Amino acid sequence: MSTKRYIYIIMSVSAMVITGCKKLYTPNITASNVSYLVVEGVINTGLDSTIIKLSRTVNVSDKVKTVSESGAQVTVESDQNNSYTLNEIGNGKYASAALSLNAAYKYRLHIKTTAGKEYFSDFEAVKPNPPIDSVGFTIQNNGIQLYVNTHDGAKSTGYYRWEYTETWNFHARYQTTLITDGTKLNYRTPDQQIYSCFGNNISSTVLLGSTARLSNDVIYQQPLTQISSASEKLEIKYSILVKQYALTSDAYNFWQNLKKNAEQLGTIFAPLPSELSGNIHCITTPSEPVIGYVSTTNIQQKRIFISYSQLPESWRPAYPYQCTLDTLLLYRGVNQNDVALFLIPIGSTEFAVSTLSSKTGTLIGYLGADAECADCTIRGTNKPPAFWINN
Repeated sequence: MSTKRYIYIIMSVSAMVITGCKKLYTPNITASNVSYLVVEGVINTGLDSTIIKLSRTVNVSDKVKTVSESGAQVTVESDQNNSYTLNEIGNGKYASAALSLNAAYKYRLHIKTTAGKEYFSDFEAVKPNPPIDSVGFTIQNNGIQLYVNTHDGAKSTGYYRWEYTETWNFHARYQTTLITDGTKLNYRTPDQQIYSCFGNNISSTVLLGSTARLSNDVIYQQPLTQISSASEKLEIKYSILVKQYALTSDAYNFWQNLKKNAEQLGTIFAPLPSELSGNIHCITTPSEPVIGYVSTTNIQQKRIFISYSQLPESWRPAYPYQCTLDTLLLYRGVNQNDVALFLIPIGSTEFAVSTLSSKTGTLIGYLGADAECADCTIRGTNKPPAFWINN
């Protein structure tokens, strides 16, 4: 879950005015040049990479929604004076291969920007993260509910956070086997097919769980997300990769406040907005707020696949566009050639779906469809992800 999705709540909080009449209210938003550092990611003590994303807050009125922080020096430091460098990999992301950190030490993040400002997170002890027991789903009348199960036999975790990435296989409404070279229509190669594609999405809400007040450290069927029975995600095959993080009580409180501020405001019964106090500080300018919380833990993850055959036969996905077929003739009237006008030009948004022939078998034209109905690549990629093969 990207903290960037909640920046506007941090930059401005709207006042709610309750009156007896309905009148459009447009508040004046004061422009500001203030740009605070946003830090996303964890120090991964497991066998996978540590990835930290740096960005800057933007004004509510700005057209640009994300400003990456590039050119920074980012290191992980231990309380025993060990240092590990993270290399910039683009878009404000800094990464390192598995660090193989000693769980007996404490660790912090050290950031130095191109502007010369330095930031430190607090030293954090390694928080062990138990494995995910399972990821599953229950069938409901209107779709499926996905959930996660985990437990800690040592009863030492108590606080959890989850993120997920969804991937699904879907089809265009119509299949085209032809492609233009600017002069004529040719048959598509397998690499040029645009009928079967893959979509993806990441979690956009804060997913938290706590067993601190329970006698056993067990998370059972913790809700992750719901998918409608009419969703295209369930048309062929769907996959979800769930990542689990163990939190300290302070980290849990940070994410809980972020969740309240971002997801539960907007009604007269909503909680009042809370100040987001993380564990990252600007040493150069101590009064400068920094947004984020850097935990130190191993990341656990689990992936499952759900095939259409596992779901009720009556479920049918709803295609997101209204689609009709157009008749495109080689000869219409005296001089008009629909095929030359709409199917042959490079960059045309009309695609040939099937041929039209006369009673004698002579080709007279094609049935065509608009791009959103024949080209799945406008909403996904026609290249299957590596993990999809053989699954």
